[in-house]
Amino acid sequence: MQTSIPSTSSVLKTLLRSDFTTQWRNRRSVIMVVLIPVVILITWKPLIKNFGGPFVIANCITLGLNAIGLMGYSTSIARDREKGVFQRIRVAPLPGWTIMVSRLLVQLAMILIVTAACFVVGYSYDHIVIAPIGYIMGFLSALIGGALYLGLGQAIVGLIKSAETVNATVRFIYFIFIMVGMFGELGALGKEIGNIVQWSPYGTVKRIVADSLVPSSWSNHTTYSLLATIGYAIVFAILGIKKFKWDVK
Repeated sequence: MQTSIPSTSSVLKTLLRSDFTTQWRNRRSVIMVVLIPVVILITWKPLIKNFGGPFVIANCITLGLNAIGLMGYSTSIARDREKGVFQRIRVAPLPGWTIMVSRLLVQLAMILIVTAACFVVGYSYDHIVIAPIGYIMGFLSALIGGALYLGLGQAIVGLIKSAETVNATVRFIYFIFIMVGMFGELGALGKEIGNIVQWSPYGTVKRIVADSLVPSSWSNHTTYSLLATIGYAIVFAILGIKKFKWDVK
């Protein structure tokens, strides 16, 4: 008896449906990921006069991208791997890449949600007005920056097998990004640290998002930051894919 093998598109649709359902069931964590940048955006309202609305929104979006790639993506991958979810899925006749693509598409949707939430709160509460082209470019730059942090999350779960250790590691890295990245951008940690932060994963993403919101401010520095962001994303992705194991053995 001949068994028909489902097409790749139907497999991907099924995986997407399952992953979006799982994300919805874990909506408390989704709400927390959205709340982190929104709360910071609200509390940073007094800084808008000194640094400008695009700067504040860009920092908040960057922190949201951090939360998605580190707190969301990497911890869920590590947890499911340790529970044997991937081993059970891979028993089915489907390409291994469809499993990760489905997970990544869900996270890209989260990036759009977090970015939109920052735009809405920035306009309605902080009265930050951005041109329509700025919103469009802001979404595009957020997706590029999100790719960097998803790549970083992939690298972490590729290098570390234990879900508990992954959880501790991403929390530590996220804390470093908040303390050093955010305050370094504000100049609170000195000029040298500020220069280092500018070319860190945090600083390059923040730069392209901020200048995308005001396209007229795009400069050579922004272009170099874009190239650095893409470079970071490629290196992290290659490292994460090369080192990733479907089980913890």
